[in-house]
Amino acid sequence: MKDKLLKDLFLGFIKVHILYHANKEPIYGHEFSEELRRHGFKISYGTLYPIFHKLQEQGYLKSMNKNVNGKLRRYYSITKSGKKILEKAKLQAKELVEELYEE
Repeated sequence: MKDKLLKDLFLGFIKVHILYHANKEPIYGHEFSEELRRHGFKISYGTLYPIFHKLQEQGYLKSMNKNVNGKLRRYYSITKSGKKILEKAKLQAKELVEELYEE
């Protein structure tokens, strides 16, 4: 149960992290996987791509295909709705995290 709880928690943070980076510039799966590894998270593509697809279905991301050295790569960028939910998530996450560290 503890592992499931942590997995759910981190998947939520990863969704917000995706929106954060997609707000800065278009991102693609492999690049984002490397970003997560930089933070110590190893997430399979079988988990990562469904998150991208779900965020797109929900209207928070949009995608476009781009030919890079003869290979088709799908880039994701944030939508107007994604920007709104990102700002709300950042405020709420900050409030909750700050409370965790109150003495």
